[in-house]
Amino acid sequence: MIAIISAGIAPGLALLSYFYLKDQYESEPFYLVLRSFIFGALLVFPLMFIQYVLEVEKVISSELLYNFIAVGFLEEFFKWFILFFTIYQHVHFDEHYDGIVYGVSVSLGFATLENIIYLFANGVEYAIGRAMLPVSSHALFGVIMGYYLGKGKFNKDKHRKRWLVYSCILPILLHFAYDSILTSYTHWKYIILPFMLFLWWFALHKAKKARVRLSDL
Repeated sequence: MIAIISAGIAPGLALLSYFYLKDQYESEPFYLVLRSFIFGALLVFPLMFIQYVLEVEKVISSELLYNFIAVGFLEEFFKWFILFFTIYQHVHFDEHYDGIVYGVSVSLGFATLENIIYLFANGVEYAIGRAMLPVSSHALFGVIMGYYLGKGKFNKDKHRKRWLVYSCILPILLHFAYDSILTSYTHWKYIILPFMLFLWWFALHKAKKARVRLSDL
Protein backbone atom coordinates (compact mmCIF):
# COMPACT_ATOMS: atom_id res chain seq x y z
CA MET A 1 0.00 0.00 0.00
CA ILE A 2 2.75 2.44 0.93
CA ALA A 3 4.58 1.66 -2.32
CA ILE A 4 1.45 2.36 -4.39
CA ILE A 5 0.65 5.61 -2.60
CA SER A 6 4.26 6.78 -2.90
CA ALA A 7 4.39 5.87 -6.60
CA GLY A 8 1.06 7.61 -7.14
CA ILE A 9 2.04 10.83 -5.38
CA ALA A 10 5.68 11.18 -6.46
CA PRO A 11 5.28 12.32 -10.10
CA GLY A 12 2.62 14.89 -9.20
CA LEU A 13 4.69 16.38 -6.41
CA ALA A 14 7.81 16.42 -8.59
CA LEU A 15 6.04 18.29 -11.40
CA LEU A 16 4.32 20.69 -9.01
CA SER A 17 7.65 21.44 -7.31
CA TYR A 18 9.28 22.10 -10.67
CA PHE A 19 6.74 24.69 -11.77
CA TYR A 20 6.40 26.18 -8.28
CA LEU A 21 10.15 26.75 -7.95
CA LYS A 22 10.26 28.37 -11.40
CA ASP A 23 8.37 31.38 -9.99
CA GLN A 24 11.37 33.70 -9.94
CA TYR A 25 9.72 36.80 -8.48
CA GLU A 26 7.56 35.85 -5.52
CA SER A 27 6.60 32.31 -4.57
CA GLU A 28 2.91 31.73 -3.98
CA PRO A 29 1.69 30.97 -0.43
CA PHE A 30 2.03 27.26 0.23
CA TYR A 31 -1.41 27.02 1.84
CA LEU A 32 -3.06 28.47 -1.28
CA VAL A 33 -1.21 26.09 -3.62
CA LEU A 34 -2.12 23.16 -1.34
CA ARG A 35 -5.76 24.28 -1.27
CA SER A 36 -5.84 24.34 -5.07
CA PHE A 37 -4.24 20.88 -5.14
CA ILE A 38 -6.91 19.53 -2.76
CA PHE A 39 -9.74 21.16 -4.74
CA GLY A 40 -8.42 19.43 -7.85
CA ALA A 41 -8.31 16.08 -6.05
CA LEU A 42 -11.90 16.54 -4.82
CA LEU A 43 -13.06 16.62 -8.43
CA VAL A 44 -12.02 13.03 -9.03
CA PHE A 45 -14.89 11.15 -7.39
CA PRO A 46 -17.86 13.13 -8.77
CA LEU A 47 -16.35 13.17 -12.26
CA MET A 48 -15.53 9.46 -12.14
CA PHE A 49 -19.13 8.80 -11.12
CA ILE A 50 -20.51 10.90 -13.99
CA GLN A 51 -18.17 9.23 -16.48
CA TYR A 52 -19.16 5.80 -15.17
CA VAL A 53 -22.87 6.55 -15.58
CA LEU A 54 -22.36 7.95 -19.08
CA GLU A 55 -20.42 4.85 -20.09
CA VAL A 56 -22.65 2.20 -18.48
CA GLU A 57 -25.90 3.80 -19.62
CA LYS A 58 -24.43 4.36 -23.10
CA VAL A 59 -25.64 7.95 -23.08
CA ILE A 60 -22.94 8.79 -25.63
CA SER A 61 -22.63 6.21 -28.39
CA SER A 62 -19.65 7.69 -30.22
CA GLU A 63 -16.22 7.07 -28.70
CA LEU A 64 -14.90 10.38 -30.03
CA LEU A 65 -17.87 12.25 -28.61
CA TYR A 66 -17.39 10.47 -25.28
CA ASN A 67 -13.74 11.53 -25.22
CA PHE A 68 -14.74 15.12 -25.90
CA ILE A 69 -17.67 15.46 -23.50
CA ALA A 70 -17.02 12.98 -20.70
CA VAL A 71 -13.25 13.33 -20.54
CA GLY A 72 -11.90 16.49 -22.17
CA PHE A 73 -14.80 18.82 -21.43
CA LEU A 74 -15.83 17.61 -17.97
CA GLU A 75 -12.34 17.35 -16.51
CA GLU A 76 -10.87 20.54 -17.94
CA PHE A 77 -13.99 22.68 -17.52
CA PHE A 78 -14.29 21.91 -13.82
CA LYS A 79 -10.58 22.52 -13.25
CA TRP A 80 -11.05 25.87 -15.00
CA PHE A 81 -14.17 26.54 -12.93
CA ILE A 82 -12.21 26.05 -9.68
CA LEU A 83 -9.41 28.31 -10.88
CA PHE A 84 -11.71 31.05 -12.07
CA PHE A 85 -13.90 31.18 -8.98
CA THR A 86 -11.34 30.51 -6.22
CA ILE A 87 -8.07 31.94 -7.59
CA TYR A 88 -8.69 34.42 -10.41
CA GLN A 89 -9.72 37.33 -8.15
CA HIS A 90 -7.46 36.37 -5.26
CA VAL A 91 -5.03 39.02 -4.04
CA HIS A 92 -2.10 36.61 -4.35
CA PHE A 93 -2.77 36.13 -8.07
CA ASP A 94 -0.70 39.21 -8.85
CA GLU A 95 1.66 38.01 -11.61
CA HIS A 96 1.16 36.33 -14.95
CA TYR A 97 3.12 33.21 -13.93
CA ASP A 98 0.91 32.72 -10.85
CA GLY A 99 -1.83 31.42 -13.13
CA ILE A 100 0.49 28.60 -14.18
CA VAL A 101 1.35 27.67 -10.58
CA TYR A 102 -2.32 27.41 -9.63
CA GLY A 103 -3.33 25.78 -12.92
CA VAL A 104 -0.70 23.08 -12.42
CA SER A 105 -1.70 22.68 -8.77
CA VAL A 106 -5.39 22.04 -9.52
CA SER A 107 -4.55 19.73 -12.43
CA LEU A 108 -2.02 17.72 -10.46
CA GLY A 109 -4.37 17.39 -7.51
CA PHE A 110 -6.81 15.72 -9.88
CA ALA A 111 -4.12 13.66 -11.65
CA THR A 112 -2.49 12.49 -8.42
CA LEU A 113 -5.62 11.07 -6.80
CA GLU A 114 -6.69 9.55 -10.12
CA ASN A 115 -3.24 7.99 -10.41
CA ILE A 116 -3.37 6.47 -6.93
CA ILE A 117 -6.79 4.95 -7.63
CA TYR A 118 -5.55 3.52 -10.93
CA LEU A 119 -2.45 1.98 -9.34
CA PHE A 120 -4.52 0.40 -6.56
CA ALA A 121 -6.79 -1.14 -9.19
CA ASN A 122 -4.13 -2.24 -11.68
CA GLY A 123 -0.80 -2.52 -9.89
CA VAL A 124 2.30 -0.46 -9.18
CA GLU A 125 4.01 -1.78 -12.34
CA TYR A 126 2.08 0.85 -14.29
CA ALA A 127 3.55 3.71 -12.27
CA ILE A 128 6.21 4.79 -14.79
CA GLY A 129 3.85 4.81 -17.75
CA ARG A 130 1.25 6.73 -15.73
CA ALA A 131 3.83 9.31 -14.67
CA MET A 132 5.00 9.85 -18.25
CA LEU A 133 1.56 10.13 -19.83
CA PRO A 134 -1.57 10.89 -17.75
CA VAL A 135 0.10 12.74 -14.88
CA SER A 136 2.44 14.83 -17.01
CA SER A 137 -0.28 15.60 -19.56
CA HIS A 138 -2.59 16.90 -16.82
CA ALA A 139 0.23 19.13 -15.58
CA LEU A 140 0.81 20.50 -19.08
CA PHE A 141 -2.90 21.14 -19.60
CA GLY A 142 -2.73 23.08 -16.33
CA VAL A 143 0.22 25.15 -17.57
CA ILE A 144 -1.69 26.14 -20.71
CA MET A 145 -4.87 26.87 -18.75
CA GLY A 146 -2.99 28.99 -16.22
CA TYR A 147 -1.00 30.84 -18.87
CA TYR A 148 -4.09 32.12 -20.68
CA LEU A 149 -5.92 32.77 -17.41
CA GLY A 150 -3.03 35.00 -16.37
CA LYS A 151 -2.95 36.63 -19.77
CA GLY A 152 -6.66 37.36 -19.44
CA LYS A 153 -6.26 38.87 -15.98
CA PHE A 154 -3.33 41.13 -16.72
CA ASN A 155 -4.12 42.04 -20.32
CA LYS A 156 -6.24 45.18 -20.18
CA ASP A 157 -6.95 45.50 -23.90
CA LYS A 158 -9.98 44.38 -25.88
CA HIS A 159 -8.68 40.79 -26.17
CA ARG A 160 -9.03 40.04 -22.46
CA LYS A 161 -12.16 37.91 -22.85
CA ARG A 162 -10.54 36.02 -25.70
CA TRP A 163 -7.69 34.86 -23.45
CA LEU A 164 -10.16 33.70 -20.80
CA VAL A 165 -11.99 31.65 -23.41
CA TYR A 166 -8.67 30.21 -24.60
CA SER A 167 -7.81 29.24 -21.00
CA CYS A 168 -10.81 26.90 -20.99
CA ILE A 169 -11.10 25.79 -24.62
CA LEU A 170 -7.46 24.92 -25.40
CA PRO A 171 -7.00 22.44 -22.51
CA ILE A 172 -10.33 20.81 -23.44
CA LEU A 173 -9.26 20.37 -27.07
CA LEU A 174 -5.77 19.14 -26.15
CA HIS A 175 -7.18 16.68 -23.61
CA PHE A 176 -9.66 15.45 -26.20
CA ALA A 177 -6.83 14.95 -28.70
CA TYR A 178 -4.75 13.10 -26.10
CA ASP A 179 -7.52 10.65 -25.18
CA SER A 180 -8.55 10.16 -28.79
CA ILE A 181 -5.01 9.10 -29.69
CA LEU A 182 -4.97 6.53 -26.87
CA THR A 183 -8.38 5.05 -27.69
CA SER A 184 -8.71 5.37 -31.46
CA TYR A 185 -5.39 4.07 -32.79
CA THR A 186 -3.98 0.57 -32.55
CA HIS A 187 -0.41 1.84 -32.79
CA TRP A 188 -1.05 4.81 -30.50
CA LYS A 189 2.52 4.78 -29.12
CA TYR A 190 3.85 6.12 -32.42
CA ILE A 191 1.42 9.03 -32.31
CA ILE A 192 1.42 9.87 -28.62
CA LEU A 193 5.19 10.42 -28.55
CA PRO A 194 5.25 13.36 -30.99
CA PHE A 195 2.03 14.67 -29.41
CA MET A 196 3.61 14.69 -25.93
CA LEU A 197 6.80 16.28 -27.26
CA PHE A 198 4.69 19.02 -28.83
CA LEU A 199 2.70 19.43 -25.59
CA TRP A 200 5.88 19.77 -23.51
CA TRP A 201 7.35 22.27 -25.97
CA PHE A 202 4.16 24.33 -26.12
CA ALA A 203 3.63 24.38 -22.33
CA LEU A 204 7.25 25.17 -21.47
CA HIS A 205 7.31 27.90 -24.11
CA LYS A 206 4.24 29.50 -22.50
CA ALA A 207 5.73 29.13 -19.02
CA LYS A 208 8.92 30.87 -20.14
CA LYS A 209 6.93 33.77 -21.63
CA ALA A 210 4.87 34.12 -18.45
CA ARG A 211 8.00 34.35 -16.29
CA VAL A 212 9.05 37.53 -18.04
CA ARG A 213 7.17 40.10 -16.02
CA LEU A 214 4.87 42.35 -18.04
CA SER A 215 6.05 40.96 -21.36
CA ASP A 216 3.66 39.71 -24.02
CA LEU A 217 0.70 41.30 -22.22
